[in-house]
Amino acid sequence: MDPVIIVGAGPVGLSLALALARQEVPSVVLDEGPGKDEPRAARTVVLRDDTAALMERLAGVPLTGAGLRFTGWRSMRRKQVTRKVAFETDGARQDEPGGRYGPGAERAAEGGKGTVEEPGGPAPLHIAQHVLTGALRTAIAGQPLVKVAVESRLDTLEQEPSGVTAHTRGPRSTWWRGSYLVGCDGPRSTVRKLLDIRFPGRTAVERHAVAALRAELPWPGEALLHRMPPWRTSGPSGGEITARPLPDGVWRLDWLLPPGKDLVTPELLVTRIRETLAGWNGGTTPAYDLLDTGVHTVHHRLARRWRSGRVFLAGDAAHLLGALGTQGLDESLRDVDNLAWKLALAWHHGPRETLLDSYQAERRTVAAARLRAADQAVPLLRGGGGLRSYVPGAARGHDALLTDGHLGRGALGTPGTYAASPLAAAPSESAAFVATEPGAQVADVRVTAEDGSFVRLRDRLGRGSLLVVLVAPGTGVWDRKHWVSAGIMPRLAAAVTALPHPAELLVAEGYPGAAAHTVLLIRPDGHLVTALAGVRPADLYAAAEAALGGPAKAQAASAR
Repeated sequence: MDPVIIVGAGPVGLSLALALARQEVPSVVLDEGPGKDEPRAARTVVLRDDTAALMERLAGVPLTGAGLRFTGWRSMRRKQVTRKVAFETDGARQDEPGGRYGPGAERAAEGGKGTVEEPGGPAPLHIAQHVLTGALRTAIAGQPLVKVAVESRLDTLEQEPSGVTAHTRGPRSTWWRGSYLVGCDGPRSTVRKLLDIRFPGRTAVERHAVAALRAELPWPGEALLHRMPPWRTSGPSGGEITARPLPDGVWRLDWLLPPGKDLVTPELLVTRIRETLAGWNGGTTPAYDLLDTGVHTVHHRLARRWRSGRVFLAGDAAHLLGALGTQGLDESLRDVDNLAWKLALAWHHGPRETLLDSYQAERRTVAAARLRAADQAVPLLRGGGGLRSYVPGAARGHDALLTDGHLGRGALGTPGTYAASPLAAAPSESAAFVATEPGAQVADVRVTAEDGSFVRLRDRLGRGSLLVVLVAPGTGVWDRKHWVSAGIMPRLAAAVTALPHPAELLVAEGYPGAAAHTVLLIRPDGHLVTALAGVRPADLYAAAEAALGGPAKAQAASAR
């Protein structure tokens, strides 16, 4: 069987190669560059806890030291803090120095009008993109199932029922043969153009001036969204600045630019840096070391099709989004997680058309919903002036909406669910209620593995097998040998063995909203298929079959 050809060696392409390798599928990564990435301190990404965990699984190393997990988030409007979010972290929060527009002044404002304070759950990870890519390249260097072809630019693509042929130009003109091909080659995707797939949308939805600098700010470890700072009144909504911390005292600062194509000169950027740092430090500009600058332009686009025969699109080749804080790479990595196990199953067992088609059905639907939400919110938040400015509570509501977008919550940021997926299980009378709806990501609870070890549920994802979790309170205090052959376990184990695809049986002391003896069926990418009340072998089998795209024989017949 020929390897999967992956076009593009950014975080998406490298992640897909590693995700396939974990499921014993070989791949060839076509890298048009030299095989290394230019360090750019101002080019960073923010990953939610689940996508950060995915990257750590694939890279095989913790990334917290390479990036920084926010200890908190604060939203400010003019001189007042409107919202504070505290994240779950291992380290204690540091004392905060005062300042004219810093925490000292904020506490007085909080006493007057009040500040919304809330827990934020697991902290997002902020990491430079070249650091993330470097960790993935290091992992690939030790992976025999992945071949990286550098200085190889795709120029021809042909496909037939049995496979894909691609030609690259470079120092050595080469033809490549693959079972499938995935275009992870960015916004100007050659794969998408060769397939003649339209990429409609909006250009320059937002523009930001960006700077990475080393300095001491009044909020160590915290990210900040400051709207209408008192030292700046021009631009959309009076100006907007975002500050995100990185390791070693480095910060990424983004300034929202007015609409248009005005040139961002070095002089203009230095002026903004100095006035911003002075505004946050009582009027005096502290010492700082400018490391990198740039202009970040946000486009909103969505490819019409994400699959054409044996060719797929993923990441920026399929969608562009990122206005109002939504993170493009975060969504792109969900493409990888969704597609990898489906390609692996097709590679090992033959194509199931419903399963392969479900990649577009699930991921494109989620991306489209995210784009619609952002496009509806942009005029509201960026329109400025008008009657909305005088509506009580409007500003606070806007701040909350922006915060949700930046932190991966609400309509602008919450990970999408696949409730309407073609892989959804049919309704069943034995279905049980849990806090996770079918099609949504499961909670990361502690489970007992088949060898008796305690692990996180998230650690068992991405191996290609289904997961079956029995909720059995009390099992955590007993040795596994005492309960593995007792009660309903033997019957459940037999039902799991009989499933139409390999599955791993796990046991959890508890799961949010689940009663004892609830059985969860989970896809390899961590999305819930169904929750059943007790051991129901027939219902469990039917749900597993649905999650795989239906009966294999029926799919083979439809493919012919």
